[in-house]
Amino acid sequence: MDIRVTIDGRPVDAALNDSPAARDLAELLPLRLDLEDFHQTERIADLPRRLTTSGAPEPTAPKAGDLAYYAPWGNLALFYSDGDSASADLLILGHIDADTDRLATADRITIEAAS
Repeated sequence: MDIRVTIDGRPVDAALNDSPAARDLAELLPLRLDLEDFHQTERIADLPRRLTTSGAPEPTAPKAGDLAYYAPWGNLALFYSDGDSASADLLILGHIDADTDRLATADRITIEAAS
């Protein structure tokens, strides 16, 4: 599912996968989230509510540009570095095509349904 994403007001190409959690995120759109750095690997933001974790795919290690949901905290994560390992608690929702420097310094992300 294609989505419209802006990072600090500048558009980037992005898409959500077809997982139940990604479809649940799509129901929350549009979203405007302030991002904070976490472990010098990802930018995170709280979502307005928790997403479903039913039907989650097999865990995979996140890659730079991945948009993910961390179920225990209920937050969205935007990875700007590759993650170390896979976790059953981390659900990959999609991917954003932007360079790692832009992802690493992002303050705000806006996600909307593609028109």
